[in-house]
Amino acid sequence: MTQQHFSGSTFKRCSCKHPDTRKRLGATCPKLKRRNGTWSSEHGTWYFQAELPHRHDGIRRTRRRGGYATQTLAQDVLDKMAALVEAAEPHGGAALLAIGDLIDDRLQTGEPLPEPEEIAQQLNAGTRALGNQIPTVAEWLATWLARRRKLRGGTKLSYSSHIRLWLEPYLGHYRLDALTVEHVAGMFDAMAERNDAILAARASDDPQIRKSVRGVRTMGAATMQRYRATLRAALNAAIRDPKLNITFNPASHVELDSGKRPKALLWTPERVERWKRTGEKPSRVMVWTPEQVGRFLDHAEGHPYYVLLHLIAYRGLRRGEACGLPWWDVDLTAASITITTAFVQVGWTPEFGEPKSEASGRSIALDNATVDVLNAQKQRQEALRLAAGADWAEHGLVCTELDGSPLHPAKLTDAFHVIADAAELPPVRLHDLRHGAATLMLAAGADLKVVQELLGHSSIAITADTYTHVLPELAHETAEAAASIVPRRGQHQLPPAA
Repeated sequence: MTQQHFSGSTFKRCSCKHPDTRKRLGATCPKLKRRNGTWSSEHGTWYFQAELPHRHDGIRRTRRRGGYATQTLAQDVLDKMAALVEAAEPHGGAALLAIGDLIDDRLQTGEPLPEPEEIAQQLNAGTRALGNQIPTVAEWLATWLARRRKLRGGTKLSYSSHIRLWLEPYLGHYRLDALTVEHVAGMFDAMAERNDAILAARASDDPQIRKSVRGVRTMGAATMQRYRATLRAALNAAIRDPKLNITFNPASHVELDSGKRPKALLWTPERVERWKRTGEKPSRVMVWTPEQVGRFLDHAEGHPYYVLLHLIAYRGLRRGEACGLPWWDVDLTAASITITTAFVQVGWTPEFGEPKSEASGRSIALDNATVDVLNAQKQRQEALRLAAGADWAEHGLVCTELDGSPLHPAKLTDAFHVIADAAELPPVRLHDLRHGAATLMLAAGADLKVVQELLGHSSIAITADTYTHVLPELAHETAEAAASIVPRRGQHQLPPAA
């Protein structure tokens, strides 16, 4: 069991030197071995070479010591080292690192090694017998994630994915207090190199190479920023832990592209024409014009999920908020709904949970058309309840499957794309239909604060970053309004040409 973290061997050496160069002969001294190749018992002393567990920075730790009168004495020291490493192995990398440090220290000072039984007993009892056992990055990430008991399922899945795919494989072996900016930057360099390899494969003349990366996605700046955010949060938690004595967060000092959310762009006729010609979207976030939203909803009318698509398009609900909306949070008399829950996917499995953030829990005013749609949905659902009879599974949701069970969010997404294709509309994501609600508000003259509250953004900066350039005509109207504030005597004219 110890071979992975410890290995050792014994050999003989002497102090004989070459008569001309005066360099030690080492293993080449003819007196060290008999004619039959066995070690001489009358010349030289015994040494050992040991490979201890790697240092905190991953560097190998090879140690040699000598002067032993017999091979048995040298081997006894090796066996004791191996037993100490074996005692630490069940307790993980931090214990192995500490054992390596302890053995290294004793070899340098000449103090005797502790008894393996004593160390094993202390480790099993959970004591910090080996001094301040700073965990490795991998061990701390696991501890940090286990302590985050109040995380939303999707957030925990995201953190777990970041740790499993990149943080642990590339940084996990470093001791927490030895992690540097260079280590973290190296991980992001590896991500960039992976991107380059994928792009090169896509451009290859070899169809097999192109096929090998089909469906493989590169990592954009925003994705790298999310990985950095996970690592930074974990290291900040380590800084707050007084037992660790960590004072520096290298993830905060790595330079990365900003990864700012892309500006939402409107599907203007010019952009639609270019998309039809090239198949390329101008931006990852594209928004339909009010006319295109209307065409979509006209095609969606009569669909079993129409009420949810209408709520997203008009009132900006998130997909999980729409799928998880219960009737008890709908007040048709007061024409409002309250967002208190969400039905979201964690991996593939959907589950009920709280809204995305504190700002996501909000009250939303309803227009008359939306109230009419919800009233019609009540009547439709009552008919479904009667048809299902005893098979109806009551969950109290606004939109369900035919038997009353919750609607899987992915089915809503699939229905959205089928309807959009049938309407021959340029491509947007279902989430971009929510952006369309903001577009309608801005086109109607609402200010950004109102749009922020409608969408449940945690900061108005998010709203501004995403939507300030959605409608070109709004920017033009703003410029005209600003110019009209400045008093002028008459029409401003350029001086005549000389």
